[in-house]
Amino acid sequence: MASLADQNKTIARNWFDLVSAGEVEEICGLTAPTWTMQGGPPNLPSGPAGVRELFRFVGSVEQQWTIDDMIAEDDKVAVRATCTCTQDSFLGIDGRGKQQVFAAIFIHRIAGGLIQETWRSANDLGRVFQLGATLVTGEG
Repeated sequence: MASLADQNKTIARNWFDLVSAGEVEEICGLTAPTWTMQGGPPNLPSGPAGVRELFRFVGSVEQQWTIDDMIAEDDKVAVRATCTCTQDSFLGIDGRGKQQVFAAIFIHRIAGGLIQETWRSANDLGRVFQLGATLVTGEG
């Protein structure tokens, strides 16, 4: 029988596969009714409704996640991953036809076979630069 850490790694791996495939309802099936996400859009509802809102917020996107590292201990799984995507718009910046590649770290807390909490930290600034954004400094 697989250890709890190995079982949780399988759940996290499945989550990334489903995100890559855009299978929102299947992701909801891996999500606890009280699921929360930190590091995503503000004010997401909890549970599967939050997953659906997250995908609505993201909008049209083709994405492929590659897991670079995965570490599990007790009820947490930490994943360092790379995403290659194209998206119509990211944070209000036109992204049509522009591929973006960025790194992210996710930590999932998993209990009872369901993802209870997700923490996300991603290189969103790098993404906006890939889309052609520039920094403008104030003069004063």
